[in-house]
Amino acid sequence: MSSRTSPKSQPITIRRAVAGDAKRLTRLVRGSGAYEGVYAAAVAGYRVGPDYIEAHRVHVAVGSDGHGGRILGFYSLVLAPPELDLLFVADEAQGRGIGRLLVAHMQSEARAAGLDRVMVVSHLPAEDFYHRVGAVRIGTALANPPAVPWDRPEFEFRIPAE
Repeated sequence: MSSRTSPKSQPITIRRAVAGDAKRLTRLVRGSGAYEGVYAAAVAGYRVGPDYIEAHRVHVAVGSDGHGGRILGFYSLVLAPPELDLLFVADEAQGRGIGRLLVAHMQSEARAAGLDRVMVVSHLPAEDFYHRVGAVRIGTALANPPAVPWDRPEFEFRIPAE
């Protein structure tokens, strides 16, 4: 577990997710404002289950401020092949640097696992975010109807050795 402070000085703890977090993570994904309207179908039936949490490196950002330890965001790092599978920040917590903290933590985890690159297929509204946190555009994931009827940008995080 690690504690960090977001740029707006709100204490944030990043810890490994546990099976008991599964329902909260699923609600965070399904309730994301980034997936409203045309994008809603992509997450309508999505589930982050205890089995998923056990199989991958899922970490949560927990607010230590007035949020009472509520999960403010999370990410999932898949090791083989190396991919940032999920990254979500609660709508009401966006703009506080939590996404940036989660990416930095993911990069540290990837480095510790011996990875030198981590791919991410971005949701279209998140493309600018990935640019801002240092990901490099490497291509395009083509649409896969009916689940995802639009092309998506592919990015790569290069993980330098320490």
